[in-house]
Amino acid sequence: MSSGHRVALVHDYLTQRGGAERVVLSLAEAFPDSPIHTSFYDPLETFPEFSGLDVHTLALNRVEVLRNHHRLALPILAPAFTRLHVEAAVAICSSSGWAHGAKVSGKKVVYCHTPARWLYQADRYLAGSSSASALLLSVLAPSLRRWDKKAAATADRYLVNSHAVRDRVGDLYGIDAEVVPPPVDVDPGGPTDAVEGIDAGFLLCVSRLLPYKNVEEVVAAFDQMPDQRLVVVGSGPLAEQIRTGAPANVTVLGRVTDANLRWLYASCLGLVAASYEDFGLTPVEAASFGKPTAALRWGGFLDTIVEGTTGVFFDEPRPAEIAMALRSLGRETWNPSVLRDHAESFSSARFTRRINEVVDEELGA
Repeated sequence: MSSGHRVALVHDYLTQRGGAERVVLSLAEAFPDSPIHTSFYDPLETFPEFSGLDVHTLALNRVEVLRNHHRLALPILAPAFTRLHVEAAVAICSSSGWAHGAKVSGKKVVYCHTPARWLYQADRYLAGSSSASALLLSVLAPSLRRWDKKAAATADRYLVNSHAVRDRVGDLYGIDAEVVPPPVDVDPGGPTDAVEGIDAGFLLCVSRLLPYKNVEEVVAAFDQMPDQRLVVVGSGPLAEQIRTGAPANVTVLGRVTDANLRWLYASCLGLVAASYEDFGLTPVEAASFGKPTAALRWGGFLDTIVEGTTGVFFDEPRPAEIAMALRSLGRETWNPSVLRDHAESFSSARFTRRINEVVDEELGA
């Protein structure tokens, strides 16, 4: 066994609240006392639970402008993670572009949320970024792709969050990865707190407000549905633009507490999700409250929605198609018990059990 910890965790950056960061929290719970190595850490912008964990950052974290705008650091994160050396018998690298490049003294297990969007889906991911950033990345992209593929080849085990990502990893890296769905735990029995000024019976969209999430298209669909209401939960660079352009039957809340979110899920008619997701997290959250979803037929949503049983699909993120799918959602009768049973298949216990088995297998236990 290598010197250092039995298990150490590595993650790209802890500067936001998203599904990948929830996975890291679940890994930290599965392996207590394991250090977490990351490039940037902003306690105010990510989940507060990280404040009680052993988080180690790269020297880049001292540069405030990079910590606050991590996209500016994309070209220099490759060499930064290459210089990171993790002492552990097993290092679990939670990666969507960088963490899998860390050097480890023992076995390396990569949990891949997606191969780097900024390298392989640049037009979609970099929409809204400065032209200078896009130009710089286009110049560096060939060398960064070589680095990325070399980093992927250093893994002893590759895990992915969905079949869509498994296909992408196979195409790009030639690796046959195992699908281990991430944990989805929004306890329907937890405390709730009603959101002032909102009555039950609305449709819900929970998403970061970024271009590839297509929240603007969801909002525009409600111009065609004046008899329905939409509540949007989430923050991001497009927040003001979306809020300003929203029709009167759309409410944009920004961030909410977990108790607020539970009330919103419990009080909604259903969820709408039009983003290009590698794992479809929010439909599972909605299903745990017995609520169906209308979602884009793409990526991770294909794993987390059973068409006709837990939701419906639309083929393009266009307002007219979204509106049509939502009308279909409203005409159907959904079985809350079936929806809740579906959500149970993505439980934290199942995720933790498989991750522990993988670590034991790598250690030859």
